[in-house]
Order: sequence, then structure tokens, then C-alpha cells
Amino acid sequence: MVEQFPDSGRAMGGNTPEFSVAEISGAIRRVLEGTFGRIRVRGEITEFKRYPSGHLYFSLKDEGGKLSSVVWRGTVSRLGLKPENGVEVIATGKISSYGERSSYQMVIDRLEYAGEGALLARIERLRLRLAQEGLFDAERKRPLPFLPRLIGVVTSAQGAVLHDIRTTIARRFPLPVLVWPVPVQGEGAAERIAQAITGFDAIGPKSGVPRPDVLIVARGGGSLEDLMAFNDEAVLQAVAACRIPVISAVGHETDTTLIDFVSDRRAPTPTAAAEMAVPVRAELEAGLAQRAARLRSGLERGLQLARARLERAAAGLPDLPAVVENARRRLDDRAYRLDLALPTRLSRLRERVQAASDRLPAPQMILALRRAELDRVGTASQQAMSSLLHRRAATLGRLRVPPAVLVAQLRASKSMLAGVAGQLDSLSPQAVLERGYVLVTDRAGRPLAQAAQARAAPEVIMTFADGTVAARPLDAPPGPQGQLDL
Repeated sequence: MVEQFPDSGRAMGGNTPEFSVAEISGAIRRVLEGTFGRIRVRGEITEFKRYPSGHLYFSLKDEGGKLSSVVWRGTVSRLGLKPENGVEVIATGKISSYGERSSYQMVIDRLEYAGEGALLARIERLRLRLAQEGLFDAERKRPLPFLPRLIGVVTSAQGAVLHDIRTTIARRFPLPVLVWPVPVQGEGAAERIAQAITGFDAIGPKSGVPRPDVLIVARGGGSLEDLMAFNDEAVLQAVAACRIPVISAVGHETDTTLIDFVSDRRAPTPTAAAEMAVPVRAELEAGLAQRAARLRSGLERGLQLARARLERAAAGLPDLPAVVENARRRLDDRAYRLDLALPTRLSRLRERVQAASDRLPAPQMILALRRAELDRVGTASQQAMSSLLHRRAATLGRLRVPPAVLVAQLRASKSMLAGVAGQLDSLSPQAVLERGYVLVTDRAGRPLAQAAQARAAPEVIMTFADGTVAARPLDAPPGPQGQLDL
């Protein structure tokens, strides 16, 4: 096609036409847009920039050249994927020119990944980088709760995935399910999925919405390009930061996405994810019944063993009532024998005391004997002295001893006699009485050494140094007048 330029007036310098800049720019724009129309271009995204106006600017390049490209703000939401540097894509749009800068560019309204090879290369680069950051480490994965109270599900509101999850949970263990519906493919799907995961994790006690105990992120099968939202870094970072255990169930069993590496558990299908989330109620009840039966059996065996040990121990013990009865009988016998032995013992002790008392001489007898002995000693002393004096007188008569010598000898003998008499007086009971002591006896002359004996006697005799006094104890029956009451 040949563009016909308008006649711009007279030619200058021969037949060469003259054009304005605007005319040339407009003509070129019309040629480009009319010649190419709507086209598809394959290339790698470079020099990507997002301006505050919302427009996207980047270049498509290959080994032979570079093509400037633009995505207007109103087309971004329908673009199909998120442009990034280094991603090989197939861009759909039209060629246009920008006259103010004498440049041309491709106005793009759709982007697609350039085959699975490019997608896999991009996924592999992201996988290696996240692996180095530790997002795939087994240490950071959280265990699933044994029996959750609420299950959160992030998936599309339409389709069989949500129905399969609800049906499986209702069949295994009916529990409430909280669904956050999101698109699972296309432009903006990754952002919506990441927002849903972050939103579930942000539920608190004051939010008025119950917080799930486990999350299931699921979608059905599809091509690699359909599953790219689950290979998006925003989704992966949201799963890694989520404090709720996450089960990924994306695609069929043979499909693998990066969310499977980041999540706490991977399920091959959405149905398998629901089976991981909840146990089978019937199996739990059967297990509990079995454990209860085993527990009852164990308790019965334990009780039987304990009862047998108790019976063996009881058989080895003596007959306690018989032991107590024998002890009671021995106690009664000892008490009876004690009742008999105490009076007998007291009687024997009293007899011994009486016998000892009977063998003791009376104080008057002792005094009489002492006086008799003293008289005998005095008489013997006088006789000896007389005999000695006679012998001395005879001797002096023969020897003519001087009278002074005889007087001295007499004085010495008298002093010795006085010393012996003093010793006798100190041993005499009369000397004890003269020091203020009193001898108490009964009428028979038996000494009373204890107050109880004196109270038991009807009358006592108190012997002083200068005489005796008869007295009646206060506890004794009245006696003759003139006696002293103690």
C-alpha cells in the first residue's frame, strides 16, 4: 500500500514536493497502522517501568532488535499476566508512532508467556531464589491441627473444587467451612489470592469473624499458564508469612507449583486436601470405643490383681478380733492380779516395817542402858582412881613422892575422864533432845517416824529433854481432856 501525500503547494527547487513535519508524522503513522494492523510479537521484556499515571512502558527485544512498547492504564487489568523484566512473552496489539519524538512503538493490549519453556525457566529462577531465602525449609513448616474447629478455603466460588472440599469434610467430620472466593487464573488472580491468605491470617479475636485453624488453597487442573498465579512471588510470600497451617491443593496430582514447596502440606487434589484437614469421625469414634474397652479391661485386670494381692495379704494377717480379744483377756487378768497383788504387797511391806519397828529398842531403854553404862564407867573409873591413889600413896609412902606431882597426875586423870564423859554425852539421845529435837512414840513406846503414822495413832507420846507430853492428833477421835491436840 502506498500512502498518498497531500499537495502542499508549489514546489521549490524543481519538482520536489514540500511537507510539514506534522504531515510527515501523520503520514508515517497512517502507513504503520494501515500496513500492520493487529499483530503478535514475540520477545523478552526489558526496561520495564510503571509510571504514576498507571501506564506501563517497556521494550521487547530479541537477538536482532528492540521494539518500544506501551500498555495504557485502562488495559492493564485485562493484560493476562504481570510483565517483568527477563520474561519472554507474546504481545498482541498494534504498531503506532509518536510524532513528537519521531518514534514508533507497539501499543499492547494482551500478553502471554512465550511457551512452556519460558514459563518453566521463570519458575525455576524464582524457585532457586526462594530456596536460598529459606522459604522451602522443612524447619519452618507447621504441623496441621488434629481436629480443627474451622477450616478456611481460598478458591473460586464457581466450579467443582469448592463442592468437592465441602462434600469431603461433611462426609468425614462435619465442620464449618469459611470460604474466601478469589479468581484462580488471569490478570490480578495472584494479588487476590495473596490478599485472601493475608486476610485470613489477620483475623483476630476482636474482628467478629472466627479465625480458621487450617487453610486450604485450591483450584482444579489446567495448563501451566493457567496455574501461574500459584507460582507468583506475592502468593508464595503470603503463604510463608501466614501463621495458620496451609494445605496447597493446586491442579491434578501430576501438577506442581511453587506454592506446594512453601505450604505446610501438599495435597495432590482438593479432595485429598479436605481429607488431610479433618479425620474420619467414624474412625475416631471406633478408636475411642476400642481404647475405652481396653481401658476398662486393663482396669478390671488391675482390680483383680489388687484384690488377689489383698486377699493374700489378708490371709497372712492374724485374726484381728481374736488378737484384740486375747489382749483384752490378758489385760483383765493382769488387772485382777494387780488388784490382788497391791494389797498383799502393801501388807507385806507393812509387816516388814512392823517387824523392823518391833526389833528396834525403845528410847527409854536406850537411855537407861546408856545411863547404866555411864554409871558403870563412872564407878569403874572411881574404883580405878581409888586403887590408883592407894597404889600411888603406898608407892609415895615408900618413895616419898612430892605432893605437887600427885596433884598434877590427878588433874591429868580428871581431864581424861572429862573427855571420855563428853564423848559419851555426845552419843547420848538425851544430848540430841537437849538440842531441841523431840522423840515421838505411840503408847507402846514404838517410835513414829512419819506424819501418817502419827495421824493414825489415837495418842502419841512426845519426849522432850526435860520430860514427856501426851498428845492426840487432830484426825484422831476425841480423847480425855488435858491432852495436847496436834
